[in-house]
Amino acid sequence: MTVFFAVFMLILGGIALSVQSSINGRLGNTVGVIASAWLTFVIGFAISFLLFFFFEPSHDTTLFSAPKWQLSGALFGVMYMLIVVFAVPKIGIAAATVCTISGQLIMSLIIDHFGWLENSVIPLDGNRYIAILLLIGAITMIYLSNKRSLKAA
Repeated sequence: MTVFFAVFMLILGGIALSVQSSINGRLGNTVGVIASAWLTFVIGFAISFLLFFFFEPSHDTTLFSAPKWQLSGALFGVMYMLIVVFAVPKIGIAAATVCTISGQLIMSLIIDHFGWLENSVIPLDGNRYIAILLLIGAITMIYLSNKRSLKAA
């Protein structure tokens, strides 16, 4: 897989997350946060099961023999889904997305810096500190823009 293709697919994934967050936020407002998240996971289970059954190559390690800490990633997916479905109707998709991306980037920088979760160590430097400040600025600007728009409405 080329780097270009990987970046392209990640951008598509980000687009899908924003669309999903917006739709699930509306659905969560209509039928409830947990019901909306439940639907996402049921459909996700069905699709991923079919993909797993028909396309996943065999591996030496299975879910039953993988290190237990690696299985905890699924819990973070559930937490993310519930939070997004709850937050989007309250703060909007743009604010929810920039907060999510900021949280991802800040935690990624910390994980890189310390090499947590068996990742390579990539220390924080001046550019990365500036990136964190810019993320905080982006959250602030979108929040202020939302606040002004709500007052005008």
